[in-house]
Amino acid sequence: MNETLLLVLAGSAGLLIGALFFGGLFWTVREGLLSKRPTLLFVGSLLFRSAVALGGFYVVGRGRWERLVMCLIGFVVARAVVTRLTRAPYEEGARRAVRRRRAPPPEYTHSGEQEARRAPQPR
Repeated sequence: MNETLLLVLAGSAGLLIGALFFGGLFWTVREGLLSKRPTLLFVGSLLFRSAVALGGFYVVGRGRWERLVMCLIGFVVARAVVTRLTRAPYEEGARRAVRRRRAPPPEYTHSGEQEARRAPQPR
């Protein structure tokens, strides 16, 4: 096969591996918050996701550093995509406000819970 095609396939495989890894991380955090045994879930998920990622890199790389680099690039791109897709709505609004140089509303914290604040008293 053409070496360029193999590099493109390695990058695509990296995207898939990264989507599985970081998508699994997102699922684990969501389910771990409600789980009766969160430690088992988090450790099991970490071991499984790491084994899949390392095995995927091993199979894709086949001893060629160029393929490993392309696979790693795909993995990092997948991280950015999954992070973007799983962002909380409040966090997105806060980012837009910062871009417009406006602060988010003071009555809300990062998690969206209402925060009790007093206005400063004039002297």
